[in-house]
Amino acid sequence: MAESVEIRLSGKMSFEINLDGHKFEIDAVEQFGGSDKGPRPKNLMLASIAGCTGMDVVSILRKMKVQFDDFRVEVTGTITEIHPKHFDTMHIIYRLKGKEIPREKVEKAVDLSQDKYCGVSYSYKPTINITHEIVIED
Repeated sequence: MAESVEIRLSGKMSFEINLDGHKFEIDAVEQFGGSDKGPRPKNLMLASIAGCTGMDVVSILRKMKVQFDDFRVEVTGTITEIHPKHFDTMHIIYRLKGKEIPREKVEKAVDLSQDKYCGVSYSYKPTINITHEIVIED
């Protein structure tokens, strides 16, 4: 199965992206010649891993019949100082809110996502140290 994306220059450093029929812009900050009309491309890597693993975990927890009131994924990454500047670490925080959420089931869902299902994590792991934690709030 092949996937594709098309981008088109739409400003000084901004590009319009057409991905899966959805259009949005990426841009550079003013310091680097842009107008800050959209996110930076590297930071979309954080959104990609958050979305991929988040969808996995929610799907697995629903199959396990785990009830929760709120679910969030936060990802922070550190970028190297030397060119090519790239993420060398990412830390994922899975935050769930609800009554009597079984930690062992959440841990299993996260492990399955990270070790088996999330293609973004799989793609990043050779060059990025990925860690995670789980926070459950009543």
